[in-house]
Amino acid sequence: MEVRIDDSWQRVLQTEFDKPYFAELVGFVRSEYKAGTVYPPARLIFNAFDSCPFDNVRVVIIGQDPYHGVGQAHGLSFSVNDGVPPPPSLINIYREISDDLHITPYDSGNLVRWAKQGVMLLNATLTVRASSPGSHQNRGWEQFTDAVIRTVSEQRTNVVFLLWGNYARQKGAKIDRAKHLVLESGHPSPMSANKGYWFGNRHFSQTNSYLISKGLQPIDWH
Repeated sequence: MEVRIDDSWQRVLQTEFDKPYFAELVGFVRSEYKAGTVYPPARLIFNAFDSCPFDNVRVVIIGQDPYHGVGQAHGLSFSVNDGVPPPPSLINIYREISDDLHITPYDSGNLVRWAKQGVMLLNATLTVRASSPGSHQNRGWEQFTDAVIRTVSEQRTNVVFLLWGNYARQKGAKIDRAKHLVLESGHPSPMSANKGYWFGNRHFSQTNSYLISKGLQPIDWH
């Protein structure tokens, strides 16, 4: 099956695209876009892959669903389009960056600047019906993104996986920790962060320290 995605990802994921479940997933997603409003726009479904080619991946941040509000989702986990106010989870991410690295992140919630540096911003489910969180779960996306995580774990080395919250921990359970750094904490959502499970995790400085120790460029988290 032909999928419009960056060539480097096409190469390593083609066997996944050829599986029956993925054909069923494509049929479901197409019908959803025809029936009503679905986020992100169809051309941005694989934006996380197109913005961060396979050979460039140095960090993987795992989210759950795309944002389901107007104009928010553009295919990168936790990220929103320019001009859209950062959602609460992203505000808390920025606050931790500020506390951890003593820098002030840009006002924009568009994280494509991270993706271009090798930060894979991967949602477990890549599409969602407008105003209906979780509406595209259990249709095949999770199987696909499990394969993405497995492929990165098996074929790359010295990648930092940031697992925030129980859902991300479960998604990352089979990462090879002998080859990669896995950092876990609570989710940056206010419900978790305000209970003390997020702030102070220092994931951003730890990520950069690890990358530097492996002779790799650190991430500019601005």
